[in-house]
Amino acid sequence: QILSFFKQAEPETQEISRAAELLETTLHILKSRTPKRNKRTIMIKDHLSMKDLKLIANLSGCLPYMQPPICPNGCLARKYRTISGACNNRNHSQWGAASTALARWLPAEYEDGRNQPKGWNAGLLYNGFPLPPVRDVSNNIMQTSNDQIVEDDSYSQMIVDWGQYIDHDISFTPQTTSKASFVEGVDCQNTCENLNPCFPIKIPPNDSFSGTRDCLPFFRSSPACFTGDEAVLFEDLKMLPQRQQMNALSSFLDASTVYGNSPSMVSKLRNFSSQEGLLAVNTKFTDSGRSYLPFVSKTPSPCAQDPRDAGGERIECFMAGDTRSSEVISLSVLHTLWVREHNRIAKALKKLNHHWTAETTYQETRKIIGALHQIITFRDYVPKILGADAFDQYIGVYGGYDSSLNPTVSNVFATAAFRFGHATVSPVTHRLDEKYQEHNNFSSVSLHETFFSPWRLIKEVGGLDPVIRGLMVNPAVVVTPDHLMNEELTKKLFVLSSPGALDLASLNLQRGRDHGLPGYNAWRKFCGFPTLESQADLHTVISNASIVQRIMDVYGHPSNIDVWLGGLVEDILPGARTGPLFACLIGKQMKMLQEGDWFWWENSGVFTQTQREEFEKHSLSRVICDNSGVTEVSLDPFRLGRYPEDFFPCDQIPGMNLDAWQENLNEERTQCGSPTKIEHGDFVFCSSPGKLVVMYSCYFGYRLEGAEEIFCTENGWSGDPPLCKGNGHLIHVTW
Repeated sequence: QILSFFKQAEPETQEISRAAELLETTLHILKSRTPKRNKRTIMIKDHLSMKDLKLIANLSGCLPYMQPPICPNGCLARKYRTISGACNNRNHSQWGAASTALARWLPAEYEDGRNQPKGWNAGLLYNGFPLPPVRDVSNNIMQTSNDQIVEDDSYSQMIVDWGQYIDHDISFTPQTTSKASFVEGVDCQNTCENLNPCFPIKIPPNDSFSGTRDCLPFFRSSPACFTGDEAVLFEDLKMLPQRQQMNALSSFLDASTVYGNSPSMVSKLRNFSSQEGLLAVNTKFTDSGRSYLPFVSKTPSPCAQDPRDAGGERIECFMAGDTRSSEVISLSVLHTLWVREHNRIAKALKKLNHHWTAETTYQETRKIIGALHQIITFRDYVPKILGADAFDQYIGVYGGYDSSLNPTVSNVFATAAFRFGHATVSPVTHRLDEKYQEHNNFSSVSLHETFFSPWRLIKEVGGLDPVIRGLMVNPAVVVTPDHLMNEELTKKLFVLSSPGALDLASLNLQRGRDHGLPGYNAWRKFCGFPTLESQADLHTVISNASIVQRIMDVYGHPSNIDVWLGGLVEDILPGARTGPLFACLIGKQMKMLQEGDWFWWENSGVFTQTQREEFEKHSLSRVICDNSGVTEVSLDPFRLGRYPEDFFPCDQIPGMNLDAWQENLNEERTQCGSPTKIEHGDFVFCSSPGKLVVMYSCYFGYRLEGAEEIFCTENGWSGDPPLCKGNGHLIHVTW
């Protein structure tokens, strides 16, 4: 139940998911029923016209999402990014947008060429060997006892949690909305057969999971509605194109973890009663006067409850810009810090600019928070992961916006490369007191005891602070061939909240096969590395002879190795935390996210030079100081700090001066006065060459009637403000 709950996207995305499933299933049923002539299958294209395909796409619900969105053309088009990420690139408006397909850097390798995952058909051989069941791979190669992990001597657990947090900002592939096979109607929870969308993980004999079940239920990822040029698109549909998976989020580093990716999510997350553009916070509990995240509205939620207080008040799952904010308490901590930071900055900006509306204050703050996510990630995080040499090779100095770069997150990045961090997770969540010692009242807990347990932050008095301290002074785990993933993740995943444990290593491997990711050697070739054809070749990139032998015993041939495992076991690059393959794939993706984003903080015209200089002074340490009760921090929370020698009082930690955002009222604004406010909506000022413009917008659930823009003229405002009416859905791309 809980895994399903957190793998479901927002209602708008679920609607697209259902439409894509209907379209794909319909086309495949039509294909299966096309007659054969002289033992040759007649192609769908021989029976369906363009009109027929459009009708099928429309009836499925996919057609509206297959076409480019209507992009705003007003003066705000280059002032604030849309909430969905659409229209960032004016020539390719769907690049990087939420609820579109993950990018394919190499074609998918499905067993039927179009849809069936790798491992779907029993007996199929790869390079003369059957593909090993993922649980066999996990048991024989991945699993490590909690006592055998190797601690990182350079980096803290904070770097691991930041990686997870940022991953949740740029990618989320929801699982299918259907819980039963499309044709047979079999419940995926109750079958060990491969019946789309059921792709269960087989449990081998003598497995620690065996005895009570023969397989672990696994739902395929949701497909995406096909997008592109209409003429090409429908020609492709005739040929039954390969299944593509959906990214429910915008691909951009835009702090969607804080703000969401849809108008409906924005409406839940904002505090519209505030004139300061604030985000909503918890109204029932506080953390020594500081805010917690609000709870989800749908109750009871599936989050775990305090086992010692069975009759006590329920603590529901948290609500944030990303639905996975309650996965572990350390992730909840980061989400909470950034909501507090938004509200802190918004209040300060409103004091500096009394004339700003709530909408302006919200948008300007959102823009700042997004920039801080970009800076901390590229300045403080990515160079440590890739190492200096690989960072310079794949990313280097910012070269400006490049409209030819597609920033859409790639399938291999989201499904394999950026999941390297799963192997660096500590099996223990540490909670420390003001002197960075084990807390007397809130002892450290095993990782599995923090899964979906927001009650630990609220009911175990102490809030965020003990967890933050633990993240800064306790080490991450080093990936070595002998220590790939601790048993908290391979044997106890979700055990508190779900009947039966799961295995994250098996889930990652099965997900890669579900997506048809090409194997390890195909990606080495993509990155310009030599392919490996023998056990001796493997030794050139994996120095540990034992792991090489185990890999060959399980897979039979290097080309059969799943890319996630292959990238994980390569020898780590000097000064890095990944091997060559993942450094290449992560580096290439990060470059595209940076230079393919018009709203990147360094791009000319997004911020002033003074504002950019202020950004450079800010840090995650400053965010912690400003939004928690922690009074001493390390200068770089990602580096493993020793207390007290590596820690500084918060009053010695620099930060940005928000005076750089103070706006002077110009003569035109004084001349025309303040525009009329509207019910169920708001406005922002926007300057165009030679004129002052006010742009109106309606809150989610209301439609705008009247002029969206009014202008300041010598006779006052050019017209009456619009109205926000009804309960209709917004029909244009919104900020």
